[in-house]
Amino acid sequence: MSEEKIVKDECRIDIVTSQDYRSRIHPLVDKIVAQYDKDGRFHHVGPEPIPSRKAIIDIVYNTFPILFPGFFSSQRIDNFSVEYYLGKEITELFDMLTVQIQHAIRHDCIRFDKVCVRCEERSHEIGLKFIEAIPHLQEVLSKDVRAAFEGDPASRHFDEIIFSYPGLFAVAVYRMAHWLHSNDVPLIPRIMTEYAHNQTGIDIHPGVVIGDSFFIDHGTGVVVGETTVIGNRVRLYQGVTLGALSLSKDECPLLRDTKRHPTIEDDVIVYANATILGGKTVIGARSVIGGNVWLTESVPPDTSVFLKKPELVMKNKV
Repeated sequence: MSEEKIVKDECRIDIVTSQDYRSRIHPLVDKIVAQYDKDGRFHHVGPEPIPSRKAIIDIVYNTFPILFPGFFSSQRIDNFSVEYYLGKEITELFDMLTVQIQHAIRHDCIRFDKVCVRCEERSHEIGLKFIEAIPHLQEVLSKDVRAAFEGDPASRHFDEIIFSYPGLFAVAVYRMAHWLHSNDVPLIPRIMTEYAHNQTGIDIHPGVVIGDSFFIDHGTGVVVGETTVIGNRVRLYQGVTLGALSLSKDECPLLRDTKRHPTIEDDVIVYANATILGGKTVIGARSVIGGNVWLTESVPPDTSVFLKKPELVMKNKV
């Protein structure tokens, strides 16, 4: 038998074998579908709408060129094109946002059997209010940029901070998510802040209340829990946790809507890897919390809290 004939026969055998394997998929699909409702497994199969995670991430990136015109645009903007450019970008953002808000509200209503809230009209109202809030968001974020510049001698100019600082990215996403959270938009705010968490290592719940001129330096490992309240001109360093005391499974439902995380008053600095826990814990204004400190009790204003310097032991290798 010729070599060419052998090659052709092998190709035909491969094709038949592939089809045989593919023919076994359909029964497996039936088995997998049959398992969906067993043992409390999670799925979202049915007519109930659900927001698109990808579309919500796109909304984040479509909002940045509007909050910081010229920084994240795909084209150069000048005084002659800015109105046209922003008009187009804002209109597209409004359309994208209202669709996802509508899906989120409708999903919430159907999933939890709520009374109808005219989700289509309401989504347009909230979308328009978000556009109206953009000048205020810009103003607040400008103060955050200045706080970063004034608090970090390694920064050379504002552009560097806007383009590259993970802390600013996480805070900007938090501020837009917090606005949506405050206007009772379900699901979307948490998707936004968890995306920022994934990108930066900075975890800020959208329910947190944060004042003006907020700066997170470096940022990796920062966690800020849902009911935390942070005043003006507060600075956090990497690894800081503003969290809740650990709860049992039975306690969680009882405390879900109570204040579980600390309050940080104006002009406080919290250094790297400090942990501050508890809803009754208040860090007084102008206090400084040193690195690696563990706190579950309040601190009066104008207080410095540091660990005692550990004893260093140096031994000669010889």
